Amino acid sequence: MTLRETALREDGAKRPVAGELVKVLVHRRDDRGMTVEPYASRCVRAGELHELVTTDVADGTPGTRVDRVGFLGFTEISRAGVIDRGDTVWIGGRPVGTVLGFDACHFPNHYNILISTGEPVTGEELGLAPEAEVRFTQG
Repeated sequence: MTLRETALREDGAKRPVAGELVKVLVHRRDDRGMTVEPYASRCVRAGELHELVTTDVADGTPGTRVDRVGFLGFTEISRAGVIDRGDTVWIGGRPVGTVLGFDACHFPNHYNILISTGEPVTGEELGLAPEAEVRFTQG
């Protein structure tokens, strides 16, 4: 069973989580050492800031090490809700990738929301700008 099929069997429908990009990031790392948290979902509140991080890692198993990353930026949550593994991440109306999981190395300041994209990309490479709409929709 795929991650998406599992999520749909365990969870009911939900509304999208929305936010706006507040800072664009332009760097990447091959040795970041993030770790996928054991949580399949995180509740986010309006006003919170979270970092959006892309990766070529496709294995969302808790404890998986994530080294190759590209940093998209920070989003401010404007519409609270639940972000789940497998959700689609949209920025500026276009799909960017799928939520792989969460890294909590900076928590409680913010979560790193890990986004599987096939290849790590940065906010600059995607041409992102502050105030771009960010949405997390059910996968």
